[in-house]
Amino acid sequence: MSQSTIRKNHMDVLWHEYTDNNGENIPVTQASLTEKASIIGRVGIMLLSCGTGAWRVRSSMNTLAETMGVTCTADIGLISIEYTCFDGEEGFTQSLCLTNTGVNTSKLNRLEHFIRNFETEGKTMSGNQLHDFLDSIEEIHGLYSPVALGIAAAIACGGFTFLLGGGLIEMFCAFIGAGLGNFLRCKLTKHHYTLFLGIVLSVSFACLSYAGLLKLGEVFLHLSVRHEAGYICAMLFIIPGFPFITSGIDLAKLDMRSGIERLGYALIIILVATMSAWIMALILHLQPVDFLKISLPLSDWILFRLLASFCGVFGFSIMFNSPVPLAVTAALIGAIANTLRLELVDLINFPPAAAAFIGALTAGLLASLIKNKAGYPRISVTVPSIVIMVPGLYLYRGFYNLGIMSLATSATWFASAILIILALPLGLIFARILTDKTFRYCT
Repeated sequence: MSQSTIRKNHMDVLWHEYTDNNGENIPVTQASLTEKASIIGRVGIMLLSCGTGAWRVRSSMNTLAETMGVTCTADIGLISIEYTCFDGEEGFTQSLCLTNTGVNTSKLNRLEHFIRNFETEGKTMSGNQLHDFLDSIEEIHGLYSPVALGIAAAIACGGFTFLLGGGLIEMFCAFIGAGLGNFLRCKLTKHHYTLFLGIVLSVSFACLSYAGLLKLGEVFLHLSVRHEAGYICAMLFIIPGFPFITSGIDLAKLDMRSGIERLGYALIIILVATMSAWIMALILHLQPVDFLKISLPLSDWILFRLLASFCGVFGFSIMFNSPVPLAVTAALIGAIANTLRLELVDLINFPPAAAAFIGALTAGLLASLIKNKAGYPRISVTVPSIVIMVPGLYLYRGFYNLGIMSLATSATWFASAILIILALPLGLIFARILTDKTFRYCT
């Protein structure tokens, strides 16, 4: 093997080899246990690849198993599934693993429709026909090019910057920095570079771009150096909101393995990203100072927060590979929920964690109201709508102060961030408990 050839570490599964050779036109309900189990396992691992939690994956596998007349038990992690199917006489056990994890709400939507229609349409198809159909769903990769995803990150982080207190200069620099950083990350991901390399290079490039633009502004436009506060916002596209939120949902359903693995994955991203940004801050002599104060009437604050929240959630939704109608739906919910959260803090001095809980609860309730009309899976609407509430600024400032050994300040930022991060999935969980009977019970 030449040095230029890289052997795959995860071998491909040839799904069509699990079908019965002499059962081309036999409905899958009459097929062998192996063929039935291959459909169940493949749908489960495809759902897992979309970023959804273990409870949803197991529920979908159970739906297929019941229709095909078998019993399925599954142990689900972040990137792997071990499952066993029984038909009363025989058992079939298989272990499946992904090469990587990510978020793809477009593919998730197609899979949800497949599962919903399996009782009426799928069970009459043969195993080969079902695998052909799943082949077509699996071909749904990214709906958007790296350039489009860079623009989406730019829009999201520009909105984030205003919500955190930044002005037009910080928003513009963060817009450019985040756009370039996420473009680089998407290009690296497309070429299958490892997670750590993608995080370090994209965050470093975003911070460098922000600092470069600000330096040009200082030289030619005599801008104040205090506008450097927004460099943190240029890297917030890296915040792993989806695994953070789904880890809380899994833990609430006692899917401990999946919940802990997702939480660990999110913390790894946070740790590598904040360390990269901290090192860049030391190199570029940047400090996370407070934003320059902006004076606006209350009505203008509310209006601009609604607009910035809409842009932020819309950008993150596009980054999660959502179709534009789905991204708009999530953005409308996020605009209402996030603005409510911020106004609770500003107007009646609500603790930030309590306001985050109410904001997430509101997003969950609104998503439940429009779920059937919108026709999209609930999680593909709720999670993007509250990702903008994840306290990336708090996490970075906590790590920055830890790096310079300002331990008391670091602990304060970390404690505030942890409380908010705990409150967000709790809000979604209680919204789900109130509106979804199947989620309400432990069965």
